[in-house]
Amino acid sequence: MAQTETKHELTSEACEKITQIIKAREGQEGSLINILHETQEYLGYIPYSAQKFIAELTGVPLAEIYGVVTFYSRFTTEPVGKYKVAVCLGTACYVKGSDKVLEKVEQCLKIKAGQTSEDGMYSISATRCIGACGLAPVMTVNEDVYGKLLPEQVADILKKYEE
Repeated sequence: MAQTETKHELTSEACEKITQIIKAREGQEGSLINILHETQEYLGYIPYSAQKFIAELTGVPLAEIYGVVTFYSRFTTEPVGKYKVAVCLGTACYVKGSDKVLEKVEQCLKIKAGQTSEDGMYSISATRCIGACGLAPVMTVNEDVYGKLLPEQVADILKKYEE
C-alpha cells in the first residue's frame, strides 16, 4: 500500500503508479472499474485526489468516476484498517444474532461500524449477505471467515490479529 504525503494528497510515486495502471488499460472499453480496483489496491482507498487524477488522464468526467466509487460497496473513499472486520447483517445472520456480534466487535475495538481505529489497524463494516447463510451469524476479518458466532467468541478471535 502506498503512503500519501498528507491526508488524501497523492505523492509523485502514486501519480506514476496510477498513470501506469491507466496506460496498461488504454483503449480497453469499460476499463474504469478495473482502473479503480487497481488504484484502490495500490492506495488502500480512492481519495478525491485520485478520482480527479484519473478523470484528467482518462477523460472520464469526475462526476461519473465519483458515481462509480460511491455506488459500489467494494470501493472506499477513506483509508481502511489493516484488518477489515465485517459482520453480516443479512436476514439469516441477523435472525441468529449478528447484531449482538456487531455490538461486541464495536465494544472490543472501541469504534463503530464505518469507522477505522486511530492506529489504522482495524475497520468495521456492517455488510449485507455474504452468501454464507448456513454459517450464520458470520463475521470476516480480511479473508478469514468465522461462522456460527456467539458474541462471547469475538474477543478471542480479534486477539489473533493483535501485533
